[in-house]
Amino acid sequence: MRGRIAVSVDGGVATVTIDNPSQRNAVTRAMCLALQEWMPRLDADPDVVIVTIRGAGDSFCAGAALGEIRSILLDPVDGSTVDHLSRADMAITSVTKPTVALVDGACMGGGWQIASACDFIIASERSLFGITPARLGVLYPRPGIERLVSQVGPAVAKYILFSGQTFGAARASDLGLIADVVADADFPSRCDELIASLLRRSQFSVHSLKRLVDLTVARSAAADAEWEAAWLAMDESPDLAIGVDAFLQRTEPLFTWRPPAPLDSRSS
Repeated sequence: MRGRIAVSVDGGVATVTIDNPSQRNAVTRAMCLALQEWMPRLDADPDVVIVTIRGAGDSFCAGAALGEIRSILLDPVDGSTVDHLSRADMAITSVTKPTVALVDGACMGGGWQIASACDFIIASERSLFGITPARLGVLYPRPGIERLVSQVGPAVAKYILFSGQTFGAARASDLGLIADVVADADFPSRCDELIASLLRRSQFSVHSLKRLVDLTVARSAAADAEWEAAWLAMDESPDLAIGVDAFLQRTEPLFTWRPPAPLDSRSS
């Protein structure tokens, strides 16, 4: 069976599954293209609050399918060379809604790039991580390199890249590759609990903080203006009064803010 990207939406949660079990969920060129198509659709879908990415079966993603490595990373299109993995990465990072990678099993090479394009990674204890271009004689795509250096620093990034070592989840967490490690037996329930808690949070806060953190990491010149706009928008958001009132009343807040529809959908 050829690999595919399977997508389902339930209760505000979009589950994007990397499904290519015969190759430990390695991504093909077609799967990279599918990710590029799905992400903006999910971002524009008013029924989707959170996007999660996971692997089918007992692996997350073994990276780029080796039989298609050239067509994935070095595809000649209209006189230029296209890196479809990085375009898939960009599609994920462009999602304005919270994105979470739920890693259970091997997360290697381009698999970590896909997972790290999400806002954060939660992994089971049994998961293995490795970024191994030096084992294959290739370069790691630029977005993945830049994110790796940002997360772990240049010296550790070089150590990971040059050595091509694999790391257990606990060590990957120590290095800064992932956000949290969960016991294998508790992984499904803890993931459900996390997603449920994210659904309950103020989406005004989550969306605004995601944008501001990303601008801070990028050292964007637009950061000052974005901070000022977000600060003013906080006073206009219904969630501020809802959150404060619920805290004072010792009740669970029921936030109501929702992101505006994209311009293209509002004009159709």
